[in-house]
Amino acid sequence: MEQTVNLRTFGRYASLNILGMVGISCYILADTFFVARGAGATGLAALNIAIPAFNLLNGLGLMAGVGAATHFTICRAQGDQPGADRAFTRAVGLGLVIGAIFLLAGLLGAGPLARLLGADSETFPLTRTYLRTLLSFSPFFVLNNVLLAFVRNDGGPGRAMCGMVIGSLSNIVFDYLFIFPLGMGMFGAALATGVSPIISILILSGHLRRPGRGFHLRRCPPALRTIPNLCAPGLSSLIGELSSGIVLFLFNLILLRLTGNTGVAAYGIVANLALVAIAIYQGLSTGMQPLVSHSSGTNDRAALRRLYRYGIVTALCIATLLYVLVFAFADPIAMAFNSTGDPVLQGYAVPGLRIYFLGFWCAGLNLTTAAFFSASGRAGMGFAISLLRGVAAVPPLLLALSALFGVTGVWITFPAVETVTAILTLVCVCRASRADKQAA
Repeated sequence: MEQTVNLRTFGRYASLNILGMVGISCYILADTFFVARGAGATGLAALNIAIPAFNLLNGLGLMAGVGAATHFTICRAQGDQPGADRAFTRAVGLGLVIGAIFLLAGLLGAGPLARLLGADSETFPLTRTYLRTLLSFSPFFVLNNVLLAFVRNDGGPGRAMCGMVIGSLSNIVFDYLFIFPLGMGMFGAALATGVSPIISILILSGHLRRPGRGFHLRRCPPALRTIPNLCAPGLSSLIGELSSGIVLFLFNLILLRLTGNTGVAAYGIVANLALVAIAIYQGLSTGMQPLVSHSSGTNDRAALRRLYRYGIVTALCIATLLYVLVFAFADPIAMAFNSTGDPVLQGYAVPGLRIYFLGFWCAGLNLTTAAFFSASGRAGMGFAISLLRGVAAVPPLLLALSALFGVTGVWITFPAVETVTAILTLVCVCRASRADKQAA
C-alpha cells in the first residue's frame, strides 16, 4: 500500500480499477451483442430478463470481497496481521457458501426463477437455459470478486486489472466461437461468461505465490456473528448491484405491459450500456477504497478530504464524457444491437439512451460518496444512500412516471431516482463534514 496519498497515487489506483471493472461489465455486454446477432430480439429480451440474477450474485460477491478487504487494509495499517488473515479466511468461506447456494438454485430452480423474473412463453426456454448454465459457475464468480478485492488492497491493482480485463476478453472470444461457429446459442453465451472468472482467478493466483503477500488462510472458527461486521463496508457495493437488478426487474415488468418483448429488448440495449457506465463508477469506487481505508486506519483526515475531492471531480468528468458520447451516437449504438433493423426497437432505444444517461451526473455523486463513506468507517451513511437509490425510490417513481408518461416515463425514472438520492447524499456530506470539524 502506498503511504503518500496524492493525485498520482489516486490516478493509478482509480484508472486501473476503472479499466478492470469495464472489463468485467463486458461479460454481459458481449453477451448482449452476440445474442442480439444470433437470436434477435427474443434472445435479447431473454438475456435482459436473466441479468438480475447475475446482479444479485455479483453483488453478494462484491459485498464479501470489498467488505472483508476493507477490514484487511485497516488491520494491516494498524499492524494486526492475524486480524488481516482472519478477514481473508472468512471471506473465502463466505464466498464458497454464497456460490454453493446459487449453484443449487441454477441446477434445481432455473425454470421457476425464470418465471419469477418475468419470462413469458416466448422467452422462457432461452431464459431458463441461460440461468441454469450461468449459475453453475457461481462459486467462481464469487471467489473471483473476493480475490480481486484482496489483491487490489494488497498493493496489486495492476494484477487485479489484468485479471478482470483478460477474463472479459476471453468471454468475448468464447462468445463468438460458441454462438456462431459452434452454433450453441444461449447455452454458448452463458458458458462463455461462466468460463471468464476461472481465467481471471488463474491470473490472480500469481499474487498468492508472492512470499511478501499480506493475506493468508488461517485456521479460525466460522464465527457467524462476525459476518455482519465483516460485510458492512461492502454493503454499498451489494446495494449498487442490487439496484441494477431491481431496476431491470421492475422496468422489464412495466415495459412488458406497455410494449411487449420489443420494449424489453430496447431496454436491454439501454440497461446493458448503463451497466458499463455503472461499472466505471464501481471501478472508481473500488480503486479509491484501499487508499480511503488506509487513510481512515491511520486517521489521516487531510488525505481523506483530498481523496473525496478527487473522486467527485473524476465522477463528474466521467458523466460528462459519457453523456456527450451517448447523445451523439445513440442511433448507431442502438443499431449495433438491432440485428434485424426493427424500426420499433430503434424508436424505443434511441430516446431511451438519451434520457436515461442524464442520470449519471447524480449517479456519480451518489455512488462515489456511498463507497467513500463505507470505506472510511461511516458504513451507515453509505448504506442509506445506496438503499434509497437502489431500492426505496425506484418503485414509487417508476409507477408514477410510467403512468403519467408511458415509455418515456420509464426512461425518466433513472434520472429522477438519482436526483432524489443526490439530495440525501448532500445532507450526509454536510453532516459528516460538521462531525469532522467538531472532532478536530
